[in-house]
Amino acid sequence: MSELHYLEVEKRDAVALVRFNRPEVLNALCMGLMQELAQVFADLESDESIAVIVLTGNDKAFAAGADINEMKEVSYQYMLEDGGLTRHCDTIADFKKPVIAAVAGYALGGGCELAMMCDFIIAADNAKFGQPEITIGTIPGFGGSQRLTHLVGKSKAMDMCLTGRMMDAAEAERSGLVSRVEALENYLPVALEAAGKIASFSRPVASMVREAVDLAHETSLTQGIKTERQIFKATFALDDQKEGMTAFAEKRSPDFKHR
Repeated sequence: MSELHYLEVEKRDAVALVRFNRPEVLNALCMGLMQELAQVFADLESDESIAVIVLTGNDKAFAAGADINEMKEVSYQYMLEDGGLTRHCDTIADFKKPVIAAVAGYALGGGCELAMMCDFIIAADNAKFGQPEITIGTIPGFGGSQRLTHLVGKSKAMDMCLTGRMMDAAEAERSGLVSRVEALENYLPVALEAAGKIASFSRPVASMVREAVDLAHETSLTQGIKTERQIFKATFALDDQKEGMTAFAEKRSPDFKHR
């Protein structure tokens, strides 16, 4: 992995902790950071020792949106030809391994959008989420208007995107944006514990679970159930399914081989 300026990566057994590292600007997303994020995730995807990623910032901010100083002079022509920050915005959404967002402080604009691309969000009790792009004359560009609507419904998504207001951690949990809210001192250990638990299971099965749950967002209930059943049947071709059920019957812990 090449030298990093905007990210920190720490490997803990089968879990990689990826941390935004621009604290002086509340981890604002610049082109350099997004390029590093794309490279880091590419490296982690090919790293067979890593099963799960935890993406986080610091106690004040996950990421407080795009770096406006970098973006304010960008032209329409440049955006059409180059894409700017959006060139790397699907890095997390396209990732093949489970990703947990551990969010404290501000997750605004692109920061909120990156968190929503993760498989689920564990938030500190000081977390604040928002899509405030309208306040600076633009709209969400990393899929925020779409994913937010899927997660919290049209009314709340319209409210947040049209007024630019922030949603606190308690409201985010009530609305289905985050899976859990923890005390500030506990949110990252809880996220790492969850990641470690996922990493202990069969990796092919974890991939199948993600595929099945994602289907619920992207297809009809009838088609989703049909596909889920096909995936369920496919697990019976795995050595890990045999090991898991045998271990349960023998009242011991399974020894998954990830095949």
